[in-house]
Formats: sequence, C-alpha cells, structure tokens
Amino acid sequence: MRVSWLVVLILFLSQLHDGKKTLQCLECGQSFRTNSHFNRHQMIHTGEWPYKCGECGKGFRDNSDLIRHLIVHTGERPYECGECGKGFSVSSHLIVHQRIHTGERPYECGECGKNFTLSSSLIRHQMIHTGEQPYECGECGKGFRKSSHLTRHQMIHTGERPYVCGECGKGFRDSTDLIMHQCIYTRESLTSRITVISRP
Repeated sequence: MRVSWLVVLILFLSQLHDGKKTLQCLECGQSFRTNSHFNRHQMIHTGEWPYKCGECGKGFRDNSDLIRHLIVHTGERPYECGECGKGFSVSSHLIVHQRIHTGERPYECGECGKNFTLSSSLIRHQMIHTGEQPYECGECGKGFRKSSHLTRHQMIHTGERPYVCGECGKGFRDSTDLIMHQCIYTRESLTSRITVISRP
C-alpha cells in the first residue's frame, strides 16, 4: 500500500535552520528532505514490503535489497578475498573477513580498551562492565548475556538433551559435551588398533 492521503496530510513541513523545507514523520519525528526518502521510511510504520522474492517469498522495501538477496538463491559469491580466495555474497562480509588477515579490530571498549572486529562483539562485551543480562529465564528468572546461554540453561528445566551419542544413546545438552564423551570411543578404537598393529 502506498502512503495514504491521510498520512500525507498528517505530516507537516518544518523549516530547518538553513531554510530548506523537510517532511517530518509524526509517527516517530524523523525528518526527510525528499518525498522518496519519506515514502520509503513510512514503510517501516505501515509494514509494507512491496518487493517480493519469487523464490522464498521474503519481502523488501527496495528493489536493490531484493537484488542483493537473490544471490542467496543463486549461490553466487562475487566478492573474493585477495589474500585467501574465499568468496562472499555481500561486500560487507568480505570487509569483515579481511580483518582476519590484517588483524584490524576497529571497535574499542571505552571501559577497558579491548578491541573487537565486530561492533556486535563489542556490544556483547560491554555487558561485562554494565552487568546487563538481557536474556532472562521465564522459569527461574536467571539472566544471561547471550541468548544461546539462555537456551542451553532452559534445557535444565525441560530435561531436553538433543545431542545423543550414536554408540550408547546417552544424551547431552551441549554438542561439546557429546564430543568430549565420544572421545571415550575414539580412544578405545585407537587403542585396539595400536594393539593389533604392534602384535608380532
């Protein structure tokens, strides 16, 4: 749905300090200099996603976003790392990857000076200093910094053990616990092979 006349009537023109007129969204207060930017912004409030992927049905606000998404289905990886040859479907993913080779860590914690390759890693790290634990267990109220830690914790309440040993059927809450457990069988297997090989 396009922005309705009612929405257009609700918005008003305001004067900026430089005298240029802007369109202001009365829903959230954000201002725009062009109708096209204002109309695109309104899609956030209307929930409109006019560009649909014919493959999976996912919607996008911009045709350019849809075109970028289509690479997911084609498997195309046009952005290649000059250092190791690894390909990426999105240029920003290549930029982040290249930090492995350069050692660049552009996001610094203002509290302790530790640096990170991703802004999301910095945000998660800063929770150490603030004590913030945004993921809370609905069963017992315990808080966690990571959603994956909450998910693992909730298995205590549900009794779920999704990682099952193919040898003995024992279940584990964590894949690393299963891997450690499977080392028992690997060691036994290696020991029996070594014994057979070393016999005269």
